[in-house]
Amino acid sequence: MQARIEELKITLLGLNAKEMLQEIDQLFGSNAVFSTSFGIEDQVITHLLAENKSSTKLITLDTGRLFPETYYVWNRTLEIYRMPIRAYYPNTEAVQSLLGEKGPSSFYNSVEDRKECCFIRKIEPLKRAIAGFQIWITGIRADQSANRDLMEYIEWDEGNQIIKIHPLFHWTLAEVETYLKDHFIPYNPLHDKGFPSIGCQPCTRAITAGEDFRAGRWWWEDQSKKECGLHQISK
Repeated sequence: MQARIEELKITLLGLNAKEMLQEIDQLFGSNAVFSTSFGIEDQVITHLLAENKSSTKLITLDTGRLFPETYYVWNRTLEIYRMPIRAYYPNTEAVQSLLGEKGPSSFYNSVEDRKECCFIRKIEPLKRAIAGFQIWITGIRADQSANRDLMEYIEWDEGNQIIKIHPLFHWTLAEVETYLKDHFIPYNPLHDKGFPSIGCQPCTRAITAGEDFRAGRWWWEDQSKKECGLHQISK
């Protein structure tokens, strides 16, 4: 598999994000999947996929705890781009069991309890969503957190047994925001209210000037633990 990844790196070398997505479409077609949470990076990729008339499949995870604004931008994205986005949901019995045993806010109790909630609402549904695909496209950028800076723009995801590609990996936040405005791309209005990273409503807050990009996610936890497990570093 590493040889396949090195081959892809050579193929995609020097391509911009749009060209990279075109090449992925040529090589993998509908065997590639893009997971969107409707953040600004994901909206840029959706726009590029639409421009390319790509056969990449689009999926999203509805955890059941999303902001109303996230549903707003989801709907606007469907209206504008006319591309189907398949939604995946947590297993009903798993959610019922969690809430029955620990209540609706157990994620505040400990890192372990929060990760349990993330697993039920995000990680397990994602495994179902990307199963059978060869390529998983994401909106990850290197400067979103220290952990993500250790990733590569093409990598092997051991847990999901899939190649991950991050077309915007080397983009800055300013470049993403400029692209959004220049191309009139719909985005979550919470971004204008100090929310650079938007997840589940109970687990996300706005940040203040000088705070880390992901300080608003699981803000009650230590900074080093601020990942849900969707994007583990494979080394």
